[in-house]
Amino acid sequence: MENQQIKQMILRELPGILQRDPEVREFILRLAREHFADKVETESRFDRLLEELRRDREEQARRWDEQARQWAENEQRWRETQADLRARWEEQERQWAENAQRWRETQADLRARWEDQARRWEEQERRWEENQKIIRQMLADIQALSRKHDSTIGALGARWGLFAEQSFRSALQGILHDTFGVHVTHVTEYDDEGFVFGHPDQVELDLIIRDGVLILCEIKSSMSKGDMYLFERKVRFYEKKHRCQVSRMLVISPMVEQAACQVAERLGIQVYSYAEEVDPTIFGG
Repeated sequence: MENQQIKQMILRELPGILQRDPEVREFILRLAREHFADKVETESRFDRLLEELRRDREEQARRWDEQARQWAENEQRWRETQADLRARWEEQERQWAENAQRWRETQADLRARWEDQARRWEEQERRWEENQKIIRQMLADIQALSRKHDSTIGALGARWGLFAEQSFRSALQGILHDTFGVHVTHVTEYDDEGFVFGHPDQVELDLIIRDGVLILCEIKSSMSKGDMYLFERKVRFYEKKHRCQVSRMLVISPMVEQAACQVAERLGIQVYSYAEEVDPTIFGG
């Protein structure tokens, strides 16, 4: 008999056998229990599954309620935040409007001040031009007057220099001759070889003589460095021409440059600012 035929016969006869034969029924149940749960166990498992589903549903409901509560709170917070932002925005707009108004007022005020300052600058520039014209005219007048005074003062200075030299010479003569018996004389020699000036010319010198002591003196209103060198050449010219030895060289002048004093010290020339300063003992008296 084939397997298919056996299977069909079992399926046909088995229900009747299970009803009639308890031993076969128990065998079948024992065999099935090894692979499938019985009714009691199945019902117990189903109850546990239902309880787990109930607990899961309650937990899910609790979580849903909590989520709904949080959502409601967040929504309330959002509405409060929106209201606060709206209030802040309105306040910001109000401040912007106030600042814009102040800016417009400030611009108008600055524009008015700038226009007023520009008018003042124009007026100041006009006055400046007028003052410049006046100043230029005054400078021209002062320059003309200065040139006139310079020429006048130059002439007076030249005359004063001549008068001062003559006054110093007269004072020296009066002091030395009248008081100490020293002979003072002004001489003019002609340098035909040009030893002093580099070309033939007259050479003026003041001589002081007492008991054979010869002193040559230069009396001038002012002495420069070049004047000091020139005086020393005059002395050497006089010594050469008269074949004599000058004992001392004196310069008497109220104005002697510092460089001229240094030259005088190097050349052995004695410098006095006034005739009264000359020491009479230098003549052996």
